[in-house]
Amino acid sequence: MQRRKFMKTGANALTGAAMFSIVPSSVLGKTFGNIAPSDKVDIAICGIGHRGGSVAKSLFNTGHANVVALCDVDMGAEHTLKILEMFPDVPRFQDFREMFDKMGDKIEAVSVGTPDFSHFPITMLAMSLGIHVYVEKPMARTFQEVELMMQCANKHHVVTQMGNQGHSEANYFQFKAWKEAGIIKDVTAVTAHMNGRRRWHGFDPKMTKFPDGTPIPKTMDWDTWLGTADHHDYQKDFVNGQWRCWYDFGMGALGDWGAHTMDTVHEFLELGLPYEVDPVYITGHNPFFFPMSSTLLFKFPERGDMPPVDLTWYDGLDNIPAVPKGYGVSEIDPNVPPPSDGELKPAKLNPGKIIYGKDLTFKGGSHGSTLSIIPEDKAKDMESSLPEVPESTSNHYANFLLACKGEEKTRSSFDVAGPLSQVFTLGVIAQRLNTKIIFDRETKQITNNPLANLLLKGGQPRKGWEEYYEL
Repeated sequence: MQRRKFMKTGANALTGAAMFSIVPSSVLGKTFGNIAPSDKVDIAICGIGHRGGSVAKSLFNTGHANVVALCDVDMGAEHTLKILEMFPDVPRFQDFREMFDKMGDKIEAVSVGTPDFSHFPITMLAMSLGIHVYVEKPMARTFQEVELMMQCANKHHVVTQMGNQGHSEANYFQFKAWKEAGIIKDVTAVTAHMNGRRRWHGFDPKMTKFPDGTPIPKTMDWDTWLGTADHHDYQKDFVNGQWRCWYDFGMGALGDWGAHTMDTVHEFLELGLPYEVDPVYITGHNPFFFPMSSTLLFKFPERGDMPPVDLTWYDGLDNIPAVPKGYGVSEIDPNVPPPSDGELKPAKLNPGKIIYGKDLTFKGGSHGSTLSIIPEDKAKDMESSLPEVPESTSNHYANFLLACKGEEKTRSSFDVAGPLSQVFTLGVIAQRLNTKIIFDRETKQITNNPLANLLLKGGQPRKGWEEYYEL
């Protein structure tokens, strides 16, 4: 029996953790191809530099992962060397298709830490082979790609996790406990913000074409890097994190930080998909890369007994949202990891959120940062009545690997992370066209703008890459 097949069907047949503890690994473990709790998950790492390399280290450091393959389109780049040195004897590939073709039956899980636009084909191929997937946020670049990824995960019954780490940290458990206890209730407005400097802030908004191509580094497989995207000549401003600047490759500040500021609000307030997205303020708009500043208003309808919610996103150095009286000091959580291009520097207002309920207002940061009630005197009055918040049983990486072994359920599985990622894709369409969009939540179509509706799908995949949309 293959390990992945066992994880789909066999875990329910076991009577509990006690059974695992008394049966030796040689019986329930690798002898028969199952993943026993005492065994490690055989994982491939796709994207081993920058953020992908950091994820690889974090997965390995849990003690639950056995790295069996490494894949990166530029194995000779300086930023890949640390991971290559960590795993000198592990098979290496530049093309994920070759990796899965040659080693698919030896891979139980894969980490996808590549540019936003390339998450889709790698993840789809892995899931179609029954391989569990940890994929960085956001899940994909277009609304349809996220939709197909959710469907594929359900079809093949694989374990999935999107890499928004805060879903396994204190904010997740606090928000859940406070919502269930009725502390967070009757929320009508949320502000989410990231006002730090972004990579494209030095670009010229009057740009009339993509930058000219330059010679492809000898160590890089540029064709595989492009994947499903339209052809572009190689350019240093397309790689090594710079891809985040461009509509063709990335999801801008919203896709990058929205998953760290909106995630618990979106899940526990059951927001789903908006019915309207309005770019109420855009500066430096152009057709190639993201604006210098954006204010996006997402409108969500009533959900059961919960009132409608207006969620407003702010990015840009000088596009600072107003804060309520008694907000206090804006601090950077020391546990928030810095961006791949350097240190996260303090801004006028550091990344986070403000949640406005009928009776209470909450101040929060990003990632796993906990909420506080404002103003401070109100928080002190309520201190004794706040519910106890459980501690996390595992960090985000261990949660994924333990789920692969049947011991936990992932907290940011595609059914949770998919609709959140689709919110970002709708926001990016509104940014890109600089126009309000009306979205039908039932038919999942944009009804007021034909071009915007086409962008739900995006352009046709590059020739030779169509099959990933049919898996």
